Amino acid sequence: MPYEHPSREEIKQILSDSQTIAVVGLSEDPSKVSYMVSEAMQNKGYRIIPVNPNATSILGETSYASLKDVPVPIDIVNVFRRPEHTPPIAQQAVEAGAKVLWLQLGISNEEAATIATEGGLRIIMDRCIKVEDSILLPHGKAK
Repeated sequence: MPYEHPSREEIKQILSDSQTIAVVGLSEDPSKVSYMVSEAMQNKGYRIIPVNPNATSILGETSYASLKDVPVPIDIVNVFRRPEHTPPIAQQAVEAGAKVLWLQLGISNEEAATIATEGGLRIIMDRCIKVEDSILLPHGKAK
């Protein structure tokens, strides 16, 4: 079954219900999009968990080598990796018990979507989490 974007209302609910976002491919470089998006989401009140095997800490949070190393429950796995790298990330997201697999703007992969969906995760592809959050929750998360 081909992928269809969730409705705006569904995306708004996902963002409202989420606290912890594990960011796969989060760069330590403040000039990179992954850093800027994650910093903005952190400033909006989300807890950002960096997943980058080459870093020890990003945005004041401990960085983990993979999703399986993250010791806290994950609401959203936000992915900043090329599409061909996303199926194993989807499998790790399922195994980690995440609720949502979110592939950033410009990233989509049907195999990853199938793995996530069959594993019980919601899937969002080719959308920027920061843009969606800014449009749907412009005044921040309800506490």
